Amino acid sequence: MENLQNITGVVLAGGLGSRLDPLTRATNKHLLPVFGEPMVYHPIRTLVNAGIKDILIVTGGPHAGDFIKVLRNGEDLGLDRLNYAYQEGEGGIAHALAMAQSFVGSNKCVVVLGDNLIFEDVSQAVNQFSFENGGAHIFTKEVSDPERFGVVEYAPVGNSIQDILEKPAIPPSNDAVIGLYMYDNTIFNKINSLSPSERGELEITDINRMYLKEGTLTSHKINGAWLDCGTPQSLAEANAIVLEDYKNTH
Repeated sequence: MENLQNITGVVLAGGLGSRLDPLTRATNKHLLPVFGEPMVYHPIRTLVNAGIKDILIVTGGPHAGDFIKVLRNGEDLGLDRLNYAYQEGEGGIAHALAMAQSFVGSNKCVVVLGDNLIFEDVSQAVNQFSFENGGAHIFTKEVSDPERFGVVEYAPVGNSIQDILEKPAIPPSNDAVIGLYMYDNTIFNKINSLSPSERGELEITDINRMYLKEGTLTSHKINGAWLDCGTPQSLAEANAIVLEDYKNTH
């Protein structure tokens, strides 16, 4: 895969991982094992397989230094180097992404959450986005528990995206917005204009809604497996999927 020159990759791997306590008392959630590798290898590989080699890891919390010990310069993933940024406190996904502004510069960026495992090749969508003038692109996946996520509301006619609702009590669809996003460099002006939500965080859903309002938001529905490994159950499921894949290929 050719290295895409105008797109940088950002892996958001901060947070305290409190839902995985006591596992996260000794290290960062994103360094916990999924079969034979640290969890964060998977989202980094999603970027690398799509042709992105210029990657920033945004982390924070008491175990941030563990990333350098484990990842080093990304040699295990075919990289010559990795870049690192430190997020103070817990301010939400958009706040963490703001740490990448100087790294992204005038380029576009593909942002992936460090606890998201995406079992689908997204290189075609990334390559297409590299040629587009701007805007944003989100990825969705049909789930059984959409109330846990940002959820897409479709227009009654034409099936275009009408709105995105964050953790709605009554979801308008079963299509969750997964932790993989593509943005032009106006993303940082948008983040700077955000106000914290009721949760006290800068919400990525509010950013996506800004692009939607502009008419520059596009989307792609993935068919492969996707897991948000934020809970003991989803971490166990991720291990089971990767183990099964290993059995089938060895």
